[in-house]
Amino acid sequence: MADKRDYYEVLGVPKTATEAELKKAYRVLAKKYHPDTNPGDKEAEAKFKEASEAYAVLSDPEKRAKYDQFGHAAFDSSAGGGGFDFNMDDIFSNFGDIFGDFFGGGSRSARGRGNAPMQGANIRTSVRVTFEEAAFGCEKELELTLKDECNTCHGTGAKPGTSPVQCAKCGGKGQVVYTQQSLFGMVRNVTTCPECNGKGTIVKDKCSDCHGTGYIASRKKIQVTVPAGIDNGQSIRIRGKGEPGTNGGPRGDLLVEVIVSASPVFAREDYNVFSEVPVSFADAALGNEIRIKTIDGEVLYEVKPGTQSGTRVRLKGKGIPTLRDSKLRGDHYVTLTVKVPEKMTQEQKEALRNYDALMRGENPPESGEGTTGKKKKGLFK
Repeated sequence: MADKRDYYEVLGVPKTATEAELKKAYRVLAKKYHPDTNPGDKEAEAKFKEASEAYAVLSDPEKRAKYDQFGHAAFDSSAGGGGFDFNMDDIFSNFGDIFGDFFGGGSRSARGRGNAPMQGANIRTSVRVTFEEAAFGCEKELELTLKDECNTCHGTGAKPGTSPVQCAKCGGKGQVVYTQQSLFGMVRNVTTCPECNGKGTIVKDKCSDCHGTGYIASRKKIQVTVPAGIDNGQSIRIRGKGEPGTNGGPRGDLLVEVIVSASPVFAREDYNVFSEVPVSFADAALGNEIRIKTIDGEVLYEVKPGTQSGTRVRLKGKGIPTLRDSKLRGDHYVTLTVKVPEKMTQEQKEALRNYDALMRGENPPESGEGTTGKKKKGLFK
């Protein structure tokens, strides 16, 4: 047994590894070295067998306890151990839940379920709301095509007076087992029965109203409560409004994605709101009370004298309500942008020339002249 590597080393896990950690490590190695993905590669085949043997021992609590105490000698019959019959057929059969994930073989849990009740699939749709509706919440009405149990056959799909019969192919289990020869023996694959689609029963005489499906589709109106604070791309779950379940299982859910229309005034980041407000040169220089539009309406704000263009001010608590508590809100950040006039009258130009001269410490120019007493061309021509 001296030529064998330590099983924990093979799987790359510590001796304290949990069952989940062992399974995760083996899953990675099995997928990497499986013969079906490495045809003709003897080295990969050997590593796959080595990893499978290690997992077969360590995943069994009794065998793992013996291995931890005696090492490989615990399974060496020549050394007095009980011996370990490593059979690849057992590996494929017992580890079906692992191979099924990447080779479509089914799982033990699936085999155990058979035609047990299963929840229906979820339905996805979307609803469009305005920026303000997303901020404060609203009610929306959707019209969707939903399936309901047929009133004629009560969901069986069979004609009144008849009943579904057991599927002959799967014997009512809803699944069938296929075996095929592999490099290591017979491989068992468990799949949904193609005859009954996993139901375990077949409808001989179909209901004329639902055509054997057991359900009738119809247009329905669904009320959707959009919570305050929801953001673009987030979804609302409405339980029990999805596809009907199978074999008596519950309905799935309706998932409504919220699409928030862009606002011409506001932008959003988390629960904070951002906007820009133009301020006149005089208001920025001298200070003044201005009106700022928020999602709550207009508020008054006192601009400080000497405010520079690009100054950002914070309106605390004027942002978006949080989803967990609508009383808690983000903030509104406003960027004050000093507005430069694009067109001015002659009188306005003269006034600005006078201001410019006074700021330079010079005498105001005469009408139509620049600050040097000569006519000035360019911006104020």
